[in-house]
Amino acid sequence: MKKILLLEDDITLSIGLEYTLKKEGFTVKKAKNLKEARANIKEEDFDLLLLDLMLPDGSGYDICKEVREKGNVPVIFMTACDEEANVVLGLDLGGDDYIIKPIRIKELLSRIKAVLRRHSKDSMEAIIVSGNIIIEPLKAKVSKNSEEIILTPAEYKLLLILVENKGNVLSRNVLLQKLWDIEGNFVDANTLNVYIKRLREKIEDDFKKPKYIETVRGVGYRWSIEVRGEES
Repeated sequence: MKKILLLEDDITLSIGLEYTLKKEGFTVKKAKNLKEARANIKEEDFDLLLLDLMLPDGSGYDICKEVREKGNVPVIFMTACDEEANVVLGLDLGGDDYIIKPIRIKELLSRIKAVLRRHSKDSMEAIIVSGNIIIEPLKAKVSKNSEEIILTPAEYKLLLILVENKGNVLSRNVLLQKLWDIEGNFVDANTLNVYIKRLREKIEDDFKKPKYIETVRGVGYRWSIEVRGEES
């Protein structure tokens, strides 16, 4: 049975979410502030953290940064603000996903199951080579010309999706679904624009003239450089 830490200071919402999650078979531990959340994390191991952003003694961002220094427990942010900058910041800090309030229960459950599913998948063992880029899936490490490239979790997942589908044009909607493993109407298309741009800036020689991530106008994107696998 998967255990979830629910950090939410709205007592009514917290009780409702706890009831729903327990009905779905999850074990739930609630916290209404950072102090309680830190105490729970210190005492117990969780399979997923569901973190509100606006709290009386800080932000869910703080908890995410702290847990990322020690491990890779999945994190989903809950936020009443759908500003792109806030969403991107949360993902850059190591969050796996986000959900906008007011929360739709079906969407929340879909996101939770998708994140847990991604983290339970076995890592690929082969090293992936494409042009000057080397991907080591077991280490979640990416390098170019022997220098490591630091990617956020979302950027790394986007890179793997494109590489694994080398030569195939992936529509924006398909990329959105694959990136979060859920239906496209649950994600923000503008966020995809941000990650395509950031990924290009990190892996391309000239991000304004991309060679790896090709734009197919009116359709989507394609990984254009040959990919091969090597034993690790």
